[in-house]
Amino acid sequence: MLRVARRSAMKARTQAANQLDSLLVTAPDQLRAQLRGLEVDQLVRVAAALRPGELTSPLAATKLALRALGRRHQALSAELDRLDSQLAKLAPKAAPGLLARRGVGPQTAAALLIAAGDNPGRLRSDAAFAMLCGASPLEASSGKTVRHRLNRGGDRQANNALWVIATCRMSCDQRTKNYVERRTTEGKSKKDIIRCLIGGVSRCGLLRAGSCSRYVSGGRPRCLATRWPV
Repeated sequence: MLRVARRSAMKARTQAANQLDSLLVTAPDQLRAQLRGLEVDQLVRVAAALRPGELTSPLAATKLALRALGRRHQALSAELDRLDSQLAKLAPKAAPGLLARRGVGPQTAAALLIAAGDNPGRLRSDAAFAMLCGASPLEASSGKTVRHRLNRGGDRQANNALWVIATCRMSCDQRTKNYVERRTTEGKSKKDIIRCLIGGVSRCGLLRAGSCSRYVSGGRPRCLATRWPV
């Protein structure tokens, strides 16, 4: 439930930021020169502090609209902070072992736990969980070309969580760095390497480490270290 509220707040905040940029395009020259080139946080802060006065000109109307959007952005940011703090408290209680894994934070853990909790009947094996998250490679070979393509199915929130874990490990985990270097010398592109890492992360016993469903209870985490750095 908290993730649903967070996702809608994130979308609304992004929309408010985009509308701020759009209003600047048609704003009067005086106002546009004042706000042009500001970063999002600076733009929001300046816009929220504007004083439009009486609505007797296009300039005043634009200031009022910018102030409303800026304050909306600030309110949504505060709402996101409150939701994130609650999720940060709940995730360790639900799956402390999952959060102990490298690259796994409260948001990624919550996404994986939700995917597992909503589909307990599909968690028959590591491969089944990978398919649930859209992390299993799909055959796309043709003739002498042997390749796999991206799986666009499955739970996209869980897939994004696996992507975050994989990319985080690419920057902070030495085993993963070694794996990326080796696969690069073999001719793999960065996108293909990330797909391999996502598939490996989805099969490294994350859920059993988190003990978050019937499938994970009583199981010993299994790492496929012979194939994937986990």
